[in-house]
Amino acid sequence: MTPDTPFDLLVAGEINPDLILSGDVEPAFGQVEKLVESAALTIGSSSVIFACGAARLGLKVAFIGKCGDDVFGRFMLEEMQKRNVNVENVIQVPGGSTGLSVILNRGVDRAILTHPGLIPALAAEDIPDGLLRQARHLHVASYFLQDALRPGLPRLFERARSLGLTTSLDTNYDPSETWSGVFDLLPLTNVFLPNEAEVCSLTGEKTADLAADRLAGRVETLAIKLGAQGALGVSKGQKVRASSIPVKVIDTVGAGDSFDAGFLYGYLNGWPLEKSLRMAAVCGALSTQAAGGTAAQPTLDQARAYLKPDT
Repeated sequence: MTPDTPFDLLVAGEINPDLILSGDVEPAFGQVEKLVESAALTIGSSSVIFACGAARLGLKVAFIGKCGDDVFGRFMLEEMQKRNVNVENVIQVPGGSTGLSVILNRGVDRAILTHPGLIPALAAEDIPDGLLRQARHLHVASYFLQDALRPGLPRLFERARSLGLTTSLDTNYDPSETWSGVFDLLPLTNVFLPNEAEVCSLTGEKTADLAADRLAGRVETLAIKLGAQGALGVSKGQKVRASSIPVKVIDTVGAGDSFDAGFLYGYLNGWPLEKSLRMAAVCGALSTQAAGGTAAQPTLDQARAYLKPDT
């Protein structure tokens, strides 16, 4: 980080809490009331979980997004500030409704019900060059949920790169399964961070390896999440794998976002691809050991304990 860039990362994204219900969470209609094991209101949104994970590792993170001046919006801003995420540029919309996701959690699997609220409201025009100049890197997640931002993303990435920032993208899954616009954005993306299902759906390939080969020439650096199997990465003609670590999984919410935080920590510090992949896989795995996306996110020392001693 140079003296004239106070932030390592600028995250442009959605803001919503998660209400996580765990246990026997399959609903039974007909006015049947069921009891669940636990309920927790936690930080939600892929973008915010990523931002918190990056800040936990020691990166300086600023966030821009939109939320309402309501209970859920205030909760999110307070929790982000507690985790050292700068929220001075968050736009609070008077009378607006902050989004909410209800997560029905069964440990290794989950269903999600989302009220969008202001999740889709942030536009590229809301992000001024003056803010971009304060960061080294711009990260965007939840591509298919951010309806107002999506059309302007190519120009936003062009603006960011012209100002010296690098860029990263984690699309998350496309509910329409059309994957429209992603291929056009990849040439402007320094780091693309899909999971295996996403990258196979995007390319039409059956395996992550084949998908990686298909995308190798389209993006500078590709890091594919493989869950318990670790990660697969491609950059500058190099294709490598990194393993994960065994953990007792409590909740997989946000594991991919913590993976992204770990990878970009390595990327921004000039680490080799394999080391960044291992860091990412470790961060993703460690984050699953508590309910919610942020409760178990590791510190830098906690994550580095699983890297090779000479790294």
